[in-house]
Amino acid sequence: MAVLAAIVGLAGGFGAIGFRYLIRFFQTVAYGSGGNLLELARLTPWYFRIWIPALGGLVVGSLVYFLAREAKGHGVPEVMEAVTLRSGMIRKRVVFVKCVVSAICIGTGGSVGREGPIVQIGSAIGSSIGQVLRISAERIRILVGCGAAAGIAATFNAPIAGSMFALEIVLGDFGIATFSPIVISSVAATAVSRHFLGDAPAFIVPAYQLISAWELPLYVVLGLFCALVAVTFTTVLYRTEDIFDDLKIPEYLKAVVGGLMLGIMGLLFPHILGVGYPSIDLCLIQKFSWWVMFFLVVFKILSTSITLGSGGSGGIFAPSLFMGAMAGGFFGTVVHHFFPGVTASPGAYSIVGMGAVVSGTTHGPISAILILFEMTGDYKIILPLMIACIISSVASGQLLKDSIYTLKLARRGVNIKAGKEVNVLKSIPVKDVVNPEVETIPENMTLGRLAEKISKSKDNSFPVVNDKGDLTGVLTFVDYHDVVFDENMKDLVVAQEIATTKVVTVSLDDNLYDAMEKITLKDFSILPVVSPNNPSQLIGVLTRRDIFSAYNKAVIKKSIFP
Repeated sequence: MAVLAAIVGLAGGFGAIGFRYLIRFFQTVAYGSGGNLLELARLTPWYFRIWIPALGGLVVGSLVYFLAREAKGHGVPEVMEAVTLRSGMIRKRVVFVKCVVSAICIGTGGSVGREGPIVQIGSAIGSSIGQVLRISAERIRILVGCGAAAGIAATFNAPIAGSMFALEIVLGDFGIATFSPIVISSVAATAVSRHFLGDAPAFIVPAYQLISAWELPLYVVLGLFCALVAVTFTTVLYRTEDIFDDLKIPEYLKAVVGGLMLGIMGLLFPHILGVGYPSIDLCLIQKFSWWVMFFLVVFKILSTSITLGSGGSGGIFAPSLFMGAMAGGFFGTVVHHFFPGVTASPGAYSIVGMGAVVSGTTHGPISAILILFEMTGDYKIILPLMIACIISSVASGQLLKDSIYTLKLARRGVNIKAGKEVNVLKSIPVKDVVNPEVETIPENMTLGRLAEKISKSKDNSFPVVNDKGDLTGVLTFVDYHDVVFDENMKDLVVAQEIATTKVVTVSLDDNLYDAMEKITLKDFSILPVVSPNNPSQLIGVLTRRDIFSAYNKAVIKKSIFP
């Protein structure tokens, strides 16, 4: 595993470097060469600035739709889903498709980051190596984490943060058997990155010092403010995605519409185009006024949501850093204006804001703290950074239960925190398991005839139906055990009088997780299955044995054909 982890780390490192060169290539094709995207966009005629993102969207939307749907979006949730439900199995073509479409999206001005794609590319490399070598599912899962760690470590020049990201967010496992290979992979990827890009911090950090202990409460407030920004970003992103999903146009053309909207916004604020690192540098050295930073937060939320919601491909990490820098700079400018004697420069608040918004969106405060610490290389910022990141993570968790990653999975019915069992049950529809051969009891059946039927049946609970065959109740052992063999009542009482009429049912559209919750509610032995359009129309029944049997078959199938 140590050798495999090193191989995955080297491959992930070279993948990250290659991806950056590929972005630069498509950026040169779209805008020309000679500077960063912000500078090039300002020199490009306005009509080209509108159409370049739209043309990029056309290419990206088509490639994603026809080659690999997993390449759509920000990538990390797909890796988490593969780890949780498919033992780390990721299709090999994802490496190529994700690399190309994300590079085109970012190079043509898509308001997304390169970190999410690099994580997915590195994870796909780890998964592919594991599949080729036919190692166990658990080890493939670890190699996926190694690829994710390698991607983050290489792109940020941050080996510790890369390791923590994979352990805290992707795998959720800090065991030594997992930790060791991931650290090896992260170090190998960082060595490759430093060979090509050098050992300089990712951002130019302004001089910082804690002016006064009175600043610490202000960083608590900054953490709360950044949590609000993070929750707003997460909410707007998925609502925008819903809006584009409802558009009645071909799937591969939606990214064109998003590109046009992005190009129009870029006319006003070209800073929102692309990854946005040049604008973050300008913010850190205080080149923006407070109102510009405020509007850049708003427009970055909209531009990233439109890019990803319309079908673009790229990460949310860099946009979160961008929003954090601007939100922190805005907050720092305001508090420095009112409390100049006890506050640092706005640039210091920008640095802390970057970590706080990342922490709020990902619900990963440890990774956020370490990434900002390693990216800046400044230990003096660590105390306010820790305070703001923890406050932001806790506050955003209270406002929105899921992170920006897990919410995407929750919308698909995948609950990362609930574990494998819940997700397997949620993946099986009731209609695939329902038993249509069910013994029913007519409402007007007397106890005498009922006793005769029970004695010949292998069941002890029965749905009760009327003359039309509609479900009107359930007759269980608890209902009839005291009276069914009473000779004095065998012709006086009918089934309807002793049956339970408040029936708990499931429909064909439900899944086995819903059925399991209901059948264990009051320890039912059967669960009637009804039509989704008519709750009285009996289709069949489910038993605990049916649910357990279907679950076991699904687990065995996933183990053999993950």
